[in-house]
Amino acid sequence: MMMNESQSHSNITAELEDQKLLRLLIISILSMAPTCVFLFINGTMLFTLRSKPVFRETCRYILLYNLLFADTIQLAQGQLQYLLSICKVKLPYSVCGFLSFLANLTTAISPLTLVLMPLERYVAVCYPLRHAAILTIRNTGSAISLIWGISSLNNLTRLLFFLDFPLENLQVKNVCSRIALLLAAKTDLYDKVYTCVLFISAGVAVLFSYISVIIAARSASTDKTLACRARNTLLLNLTQLGLSLSSTFNTPLLIALSGIMTRMAFLWIQNAFYVIFIIFPRCFSSLIYGLRDQTIRPVLMYHLCCQGKISPGTDSGGTS
Repeated sequence: MMMNESQSHSNITAELEDQKLLRLLIISILSMAPTCVFLFINGTMLFTLRSKPVFRETCRYILLYNLLFADTIQLAQGQLQYLLSICKVKLPYSVCGFLSFLANLTTAISPLTLVLMPLERYVAVCYPLRHAAILTIRNTGSAISLIWGISSLNNLTRLLFFLDFPLENLQVKNVCSRIALLLAAKTDLYDKVYTCVLFISAGVAVLFSYISVIIAARSASTDKTLACRARNTLLLNLTQLGLSLSSTFNTPLLIALSGIMTRMAFLWIQNAFYVIFIIFPRCFSSLIYGLRDQTIRPVLMYHLCCQGKISPGTDSGGTS
């Protein structure tokens, strides 16, 4: 009798473990499938932006490449860290710290690039005769280097907070995540202040450029078509900024929910938030620019479909 009960209990335990494993597998697939698709699209878009001189030598396409490059790195890193958390893999503190710093580095690139992209459209519409002289490849490269420098400085500043803690206390007791590396209230406060300043600066740049373009469009000497395209692009930049800002809600929401939900329910919510707040904002740029820009679209579709012929007239025009 006791043997039958023990065997029955073992069968139930094994069945529950199988169900748990199946749920984890389904959750992992639901996050990996869209991520792999968008990584392929982003990678193809990056290749497209390096495939022709018009893309390599035009300021707005260089800035777009920088934006997509940072988003793609963050998407790949985020997927790796997400899978590690799903599988409950514990990493050494140094490896977890490196992944976290890489995430922080690339997170700031999108809003900082979105500060420059509206200003580029502002110069193109309001100062068309000086546009080529101001926005040279060299100046654009310097601006991008400054963006990465500011983001790196932010990481170094966060690193200073770690120096206040003895190394024996710096242990990742749970799975590797940004939450696990929040050392103190001042670290969290610094992140909030930095994020607010970052997004306010980008928002001011977009709104300033948008208002300036609208005012310039009323002038008789302004190219109406260019002004209209620039206005639509600035609205797109504002949407991108909003999506980038939405990703900052992911961690606070997960922290709030982690203490009131079961592990399996939390994993489902984590997966949904990951797709909504992390994956989608990182793929928005390649989808919109790839389909909207008349210069990029035929080349991108050629590389995606691996068929057809591209007209040589891809050196001009394009919706910007």
